Amino acid sequence: MRISHWIDGKVVESTSGRTSPVFNPATGVQTGEVGLASIDEVDAAVASAKTAFPSWRAASLSKRAEVMFRMRELVDANRKEIASLLTAEHGKVLSDSLGEVARGLENIEFACGVPHLMKGGYSEQAATGIDVYSIRQPLGVVAGITPFNFPAMVPMWMFANALACGNTFVLKPSEKDPSVTMFVAELLAQAGLPAGCFNVVQGDKVAVDRLLEHDDVAAVSFVGSTPIAKYIYETGTRHGKRVQALGGAKNHMLVLADADLDMAADAAVSAGYGSAGERCMAISVVLAADEIADDLVAKIAERIPSVRVGPGDEPDSEMGPLITAEHRDRVRGYVEGAAASGAEVVVDGRNGVPDDGFFLNPTLLDRVEPGMACYDDEIFGPVLSVKRVAGYSDGLEVINASPYANGTAIFTRDGGAARQFQFDVEVGMVGVNVPVPVPVSYYSFGGWKASLFGDNHMYGPEGINFYTQGKVVTSRWPDPATSKVDLGFPETR
Repeated sequence: MRISHWIDGKVVESTSGRTSPVFNPATGVQTGEVGLASIDEVDAAVASAKTAFPSWRAASLSKRAEVMFRMRELVDANRKEIASLLTAEHGKVLSDSLGEVARGLENIEFACGVPHLMKGGYSEQAATGIDVYSIRQPLGVVAGITPFNFPAMVPMWMFANALACGNTFVLKPSEKDPSVTMFVAELLAQAGLPAGCFNVVQGDKVAVDRLLEHDDVAAVSFVGSTPIAKYIYETGTRHGKRVQALGGAKNHMLVLADADLDMAADAAVSAGYGSAGERCMAISVVLAADEIADDLVAKIAERIPSVRVGPGDEPDSEMGPLITAEHRDRVRGYVEGAAASGAEVVVDGRNGVPDDGFFLNPTLLDRVEPGMACYDDEIFGPVLSVKRVAGYSDGLEVINASPYANGTAIFTRDGGAARQFQFDVEVGMVGVNVPVPVPVSYYSFGGWKASLFGDNHMYGPEGINFYTQGKVVTSRWPDPATSKVDLGFPETR
């Protein structure tokens, strides 16, 4: 199967001569290849978006909302097909894929409210005979560069608000699982989005760099690892673009001595091993209070054998493979290095894996400390580490010392401790007895520190701000007889 570009409302075959293989991670078998865009092909997508912008920007808010409403219905009607594409190329289990589509759909639903979201303010009689009002207007051509782990949801985080606000969009998805974006492009066309308003360029660094440098691209949104996020931000802003770049994570879950340990163990397994750990909101480190650490580690370990690992399209599977053989081997390397650095391998996920596919079973490490690679690095796999802490203050200090600050959670029965934690912790998204605190679509997603580069978080109200720019109009409709030359500074009294 050949996966191509979507430019100016139709499939466009790549002519660059460069391709990248696409695999079924559950079998390790190559299922297709994706054409990697040349600079000329990226330019063609941007030119199409630029040509479409004036008429789409001039479309009424009601018209844009109507397209979003239609898209909402089409995604809902095709959610099983979208999920099947996700499972086939990413490897995540079908239930997880359906959950991804559902969370992406929430962002399209939020964008349906664009007539309300784009409202400005109005002040009558700001000065005698003068009214002042504010409006928000689209930026122009905007681009999204999205990761392999959520190939449907993350693009929906971006394009729904961008299009609803009147921008046109160029998407560069991951080359590892590109098919779903082509299906989404077809659905947008069915929804009535004019040709050129949404374009897809498959590609690698060549495409990324061209989008970051292109004079006609006004803004870039990115989700991925911290080193690349930093590169995207620095390169894009150097070329005069507005940039939001979400980076990596090392999310901690602090479990205090008074917590319900069964609930905490269930949460740690769910949040650590869901989607094979390939999500930036996965719990990577459990900070266990010393007095309950042994019990908590035992409870987590006894749950792991019940996690059913297998191909994502099998109904009984709860955790699928990793995305590529190279990534699986990289994650295995962290497990191999953990014991050598002094950590205890309580459950070794390298054992008992299928011969086919890119599988690694859930792994549990205990007595992990900062300075160990398995603690310091974003592993992005089914490896859960436990660090023992004296209590609340010690745990808080560990979290706040991390260079990452995407998500965190506290498990406790103490409302005062929970309230103090959300006040004290230096992290962008906080869960109280909730291990994966991904905000609903009418809030915004994003972390602090090395987990975010830029001033705006993703989707929700901050997404509307990112994809628009403010304008203030001061108007007067005076009696011509009152007009006169006045060289003084304008006053409102």
